[in-house]
Amino acid sequence: MSGKLSGKTALVTGAGRGIGFGCALELARAGAAVVINDRPGSPDLAEAKRQIEAVGGRVAAIKADAHSRAGCEILLAEALKFAPRIDILVSNPARSKRTPFLEFDPADFDTIIAGTLTAGFHMGQLVARHMVAAKCEPHDGCQGKIVFISSVHAEMPYARSVAYNAAKAGLNHMALSMSAELNRYRINVNIIEPGWIDTPGERITFGLEKMKEAAPKLPWGRLGTPEDIGRAATFLCSDDADYVTGTTLRVDGGFVLKECRGDSIE
Repeated sequence: MSGKLSGKTALVTGAGRGIGFGCALELARAGAAVVINDRPGSPDLAEAKRQIEAVGGRVAAIKADAHSRAGCEILLAEALKFAPRIDILVSNPARSKRTPFLEFDPADFDTIIAGTLTAGFHMGQLVARHMVAAKCEPHDGCQGKIVFISSVHAEMPYARSVAYNAAKAGLNHMALSMSAELNRYRINVNIIEPGWIDTPGERITFGLEKMKEAAPKLPWGRLGTPEDIGRAATFLCSDDADYVTGTTLRVDGGFVLKECRGDSIE
């Protein structure tokens, strides 16, 4: 394949389905070789690999626990058997549970913070260390690109999502802190905030019928797709975004503005 990411290798965590898969697919379409990851025992990873190969992508599928430091270390080591260098990281681990704050189990809170925020730290630090150790100079085309998949929840404190909201807000600030420190190495660190995206997880949470009913009422007239997020990630991981770092890109079809349109105001 040829494209704006030809010659690059991307590592995408949480890529068995949903947004992670959409990112991996679009990166492959842009010419990157991709390492896709999902948890041990994942029922989705083999099919994700097949679909990427079907569009001509070069892909390796690695099952590893990206929510733990040890699992991230294993994942990076296995990825470097597939390719000598990781140029791109799309970090997409997350856990969520919708429960009223007064009833929220402290153990669940810790699990969601660990699986959404701390996991991003582990993978981000390990890959950034690898990128720095590569000692690439800007002119040779191997600057690093790190993209964290956050959420509009980082800015909008939705009820019944206290842990997820906090984890995504923390993820945003962590990414900005990373960007401030990694500028000197020409490693771009950016954030994508998806809005309401049609993923298998959302279908389980809300139900397909409710999502179909809600979609036409959204500002863009539809829910987002994993490919929408993947195309944004491809831009941020390309040379087109060389001068973009420490930036939060909201990809939500106007979702956060849905109450600001004044439709009911004469």
